[in-house]
Amino acid sequence: MRTGKVIIVGGGPGDPMLITIKGLEYIKKADVIIYDRLAPLEVLKYAKEKAELIYAGKERGRHYMKQDEINRILVAKAREGKLVVRLKGGDPYTFGRGEEECLYVVEHGIECEVVPGIPSYVAGLAYAGIPLTHRGLASSFAVVTGQEDPKKGFQAVKLEDTARSVDTLVILMGAKRAAEIAKKLLNVLPPETPVAVVMNATTLHQKTLIGTLKDLLDFANKNLIKPPALIVIGKTVLLRNKLWKKDA
Repeated sequence: MRTGKVIIVGGGPGDPMLITIKGLEYIKKADVIIYDRLAPLEVLKYAKEKAELIYAGKERGRHYMKQDEINRILVAKAREGKLVVRLKGGDPYTFGRGEEECLYVVEHGIECEVVPGIPSYVAGLAYAGIPLTHRGLASSFAVVTGQEDPKKGFQAVKLEDTARSVDTLVILMGAKRAAEIAKKLLNVLPPETPVAVVMNATTLHQKTLIGTLKDLLDFANKNLIKPPALIVIGKTVLLRNKLWKKDA
């Protein structure tokens, strides 16, 4: 039997209209689609009638399928001669484990292709009226994760150092650690530094909290920050007053 192929597709941050044409075409052709919790589920209606749909969602403290199991299924289904689409939220190579899955597939002798997706830190902030850069306000930005893998045994994200060296700082997956993040940043940035928290970015449930770095600590202590959330720190947050029109 001819070996199949695995396609890692970035579905974008939530709005199904933000998936790429190439990603959608693979969804239409797929024999098997393994999809995540934050993938735009509306695009599954374009799947073939007989396509096998497998949910592999993950959320804090609850995994429907462990990563090792996902990897094995990708390989097993491809060895059945099937076109396998791994549908992920955002961009699969940006804190999405898409690269780990593709490496596993390739190491087992199976072809793997990646279709990039629009990352949440680009689309989510745009939908909230907050640009990453601005000619007069911000010439640099950094995107970091708010939760590192504890198994690697060291802390790679130097939050304070990063905050000192860029104009706009975006923190992904930081909802549960928002208070700790705020306290660290208050060591190196003025308390009046503009801050926004964008939750459920690009979806119908999008909500944005606007304030200062001092307010971020208050938001966290009042349990107002719910995942999935983007935390953005910097002067471009101030442009929301002129650019915002979508969410509450």
